[in-house]
Amino acid sequence: MAKSKKVTKKRIVVIEPVGQAHINATFNNIIVTLTNNNGQTISWSSAGKMGFKGSKKNTPYAAGQAASDCGKVA
Repeated sequence: MAKSKKVTKKRIVVIEPVGQAHINATFNNIIVTLTNNNGQTISWSSAGKMGFKGSKKNTPYAAGQAASDCGKVA
């Protein structure tokens, strides 16, 4: 007999017109996260997620691409 899977509810994130953008820039990557005022993540993106490899991940162009992708998803 197969084991039954535990069902969990998906969290509902309230999308507000005003929020915060958190930018985490390290030596190897740039991560952009958009959150609402409660701190719940609406969307996120990184330079590595956009397809940049190696030292190209930590460039201003890669940061701009990650930020625009994060805004499009939100």
